[in-house]
Amino acid sequence: MKWGIIGTGNMGSMLTTSLIKSGAIPAHDLTIYNRTLKKAEDLQEEFPNLNVAKDLISLQKTSEILFICVKPHHYKDIIDSLKEDWTENQCLVSITSPVAVKQLEKATPCQVARIVPSITNHALAGVSLFTFGSRINEKYRQLLLTTFQQISTPIEVEEEHIRVASDIVSCGPAFISYLLSEWIKAAGDVAGLPEQKATALSENMMIGLGELLSQRIMTLDELMEKVTVKGGVTGEGLQALEDHIGPLFHKMFQATQNKHKEDKKNIDLQ
Repeated sequence: MKWGIIGTGNMGSMLTTSLIKSGAIPAHDLTIYNRTLKKAEDLQEEFPNLNVAKDLISLQKTSEILFICVKPHHYKDIIDSLKEDWTENQCLVSITSPVAVKQLEKATPCQVARIVPSITNHALAGVSLFTFGSRINEKYRQLLLTTFQQISTPIEVEEEHIRVASDIVSCGPAFISYLLSEWIKAAGDVAGLPEQKATALSENMMIGLGELLSQRIMTLDELMEKVTVKGGVTGEGLQALEDHIGPLFHKMFQATQNKHKEDKKNIDLQ
């Protein structure tokens, strides 16, 4: 099976690196393309058996499964460049949420899927979000699922939930990192804990929390119950969070939903 990736920015590079390092795709079966050739060639230096295409058409012709890893407003240019040469036996995979699977099916004759990855896939962990088009056959469906099982936990998501699911899976690491940065700063401001030590403590706490959850030792509710002693310090801290968090997360999801709607209005692949 020959695979192709268009775009080697943050997500395209992450997918290339993770899929090869995990053994999910042999480097010699993967070809990448980037408008700035050096970015693709830098990846080829890391993986000498990786192929680099000089143009989009040659990549399309040699790929059975082709990923588009560019920003949403560049999709039309890519689709227009490739529209004459798709076959029904090829599979096009989008990694962005604003471009709907049905839009891609209308614009191309090939089979279509959307897979939204996460930066956590770098560690061969986290989730990848799947939405399959109506034309995709069982061979491609199973191949994509089993391939991404090597770097993530694949979860199918309906079109109407793709934005909020992406907020959790794809944007979530940035949101949580921001909250932890504020947490670390507050530990210094309030109690004088040096930033370096607060950072080390927080990072390792998060790693331990992740292990508790990944090993199914406790659920989130069970964890809070186990740590919270009646009348204790944790209870006081949780009460302060409850008193002051307000509509923070509602506002965050509302902002991303609004941006998603705006992005979708500006995408026309026809």
